[in-house]
Amino acid sequence: MTPDYIVQMNHITKRFGGVKALEDVHLSVKRGEIHALIGENGAGKSTLMKILAGAYTKDEGTIIIDGQEVTTATPRTMIDMGISVIYQEFMLAPDLTVAENIFIDQMQSSGLFINWKNLKKRAKKQLERVGFGHIDPGMKVGELSVAYQQIVEICKCLAKDSKVLVFDEPTAVLTHSETEKLLDLIRKLKADGVTILYISHRLEELFAISDRITVLKDGKYVDTVDTQSITKEHLVTLMVGREIEQLFPERHAEIGEEILRVENLSTADLVEDVSFTLRKGEVLGFSGLVGSGRTETMRAIFGVDKKTSGKIYYFGKEVNIKNPKQAIKLGIGLLPEDRKTQGLLLKQPIRINTTLVSQQGNGFINHRKEQEEVKSLLAQIATKYGSTEDNADSLSGGNQQKVALAKWLAIDTKIIILDEPTRGVDIGAKTEIYRIINQLAERGVGVLIISSEMAEIIGICDRAIVMREGRITGELAKENLTENNLIKRAMGV
Repeated sequence: MTPDYIVQMNHITKRFGGVKALEDVHLSVKRGEIHALIGENGAGKSTLMKILAGAYTKDEGTIIIDGQEVTTATPRTMIDMGISVIYQEFMLAPDLTVAENIFIDQMQSSGLFINWKNLKKRAKKQLERVGFGHIDPGMKVGELSVAYQQIVEICKCLAKDSKVLVFDEPTAVLTHSETEKLLDLIRKLKADGVTILYISHRLEELFAISDRITVLKDGKYVDTVDTQSITKEHLVTLMVGREIEQLFPERHAEIGEEILRVENLSTADLVEDVSFTLRKGEVLGFSGLVGSGRTETMRAIFGVDKKTSGKIYYFGKEVNIKNPKQAIKLGIGLLPEDRKTQGLLLKQPIRINTTLVSQQGNGFINHRKEQEEVKSLLAQIATKYGSTEDNADSLSGGNQQKVALAKWLAIDTKIIILDEPTRGVDIGAKTEIYRIINQLAERGVGVLIISSEMAEIIGICDRAIVMREGRITGELAKENLTENNLIKRAMGV
C-alpha cells in the first residue's frame, strides 16, 4: 500500500540567475508525521520551503498537496491549501498589538467594525494553547522580546487551522524551558493530526521529536531516513559530506594575566551589581534564560548602554567606556546577538562588511590590498561566497555570521564579546566558529561568550557565569560545568 503523503515535491529545481539553488530535489511528507529537514547553511532548505509556501516560483518539478497537484503556487493559494510557514525572519507588524498580529488575515475581511474584546479573548486562547498565556494580547509586538515575538508568530500560523505547519529554526531564540514547551506543543499538534515540517540545526531536537529526516546538501537531495534507524554521527556525515570527528575541538591556550575586571556594574536597564574577571587566553561563558541580563551586561561594557554605577578595569587601569568607538579603540570587539540588524550592513558588499572596523579613520584605501586581505580572511574561516562585491544579504546565515566575525579578526582585538555566535548556524559552520574561538584564545585574546545552548557553554568554555534577573547567581569552573548546575542557577534554585 502506498503511504498517504500530504506533501509531495518531486524533481524541484530553482535557479537564481545562473546559480542553481535547488536541483532535482525530492520531499515526501506523510500525513500526521513530524518530518525534519536538515542540511548545512546554503543547502537549500529555506528555498525549498519558500517554494512550498508560494513565495518563490519553481523552475521545474511538481508539487502535490493532499493528492492535488498545484499548478500555480502563490502565498494565498498555499495558505488556502493548508500550508503555513513560520520563517526565521518574523512576518509581524511591530506597531500592532499581539492580538492584531495573530488574527491580521481575518481582520482584513471582518468589515468596518472589529470586536476588540473578542479579538483579545481569542488571542489569549491561542497564547494559552502554546503555554504562554502570560503574554498580554493588547501589548505592541515591537515591545516584546525576540523570544516572545517568535511565540506570536507561531500563534499567528496556528490560528489559520493549517494542515501542515513548517517550522524554520523555531527554537533559535528560545530558552531551554521555552524550547521544551514548544516541542511538547508540536507533539500535541501531531497527536491532533497536524503534519509538521521541522527545520533545525539542533540535532537533539530532531532526534527528540521527528519521525523521519530528509537531508539536503548543496541544493541537492541526499537521503530520507527513519530517525530511529540513524545515529547523530551518520546524520552529520550525510549533511557535510565528511566526518566531523569532534564538535568542540581541543584548545591549547595558556590562560594568562587578568585583562578585564568588572566591579559592581549596574545599568538603568536590568543589570544589577555584576562583578567578574577575564584573563588572557580564557573563554568565559555567560549562561542564563532570555532576559537574564547577559546581553545588557555586555552592551554596558562595550559602551552601547550607559552604566549607572560600577567600575571597569582594562589591563589593570580603570576605563570609562562611553561609546563603542572608545571600546574598539581599546581593542574590544562585539559580535551582537542580532547579526542582521546590528552585526552587518546587509545591503553593502561583503568586502565593506569585512573591513568595516579595520578601515576606520583611513583616508586612503588601497582597494587591491583590501581585496587580498578580505579574501585571505574569509578563506581562513571557510566562508562560502560568490564575489566580495556581492551584498551580505546574498549569503546564508552561517556565512553571514562568519563575515560579521571576520571584521574583528582584521584588527588587533584584545577582548571579543560573542553574543549567541552560533544561533541559526549549521553544524559544519558551528565547528568552524568553535575553531576560530580556539584560535583567538591561543592568540591570547580574552573571549566572552553568551550562549543559550548549554552544550555549547560546557563544550567551549573554561569557566561560566550564570545570570538571572540582572544578577549573577553562580560561577562554575570547568570541572563543574554540567547542564544540571547551569539550569539550577539559571532558575534560581
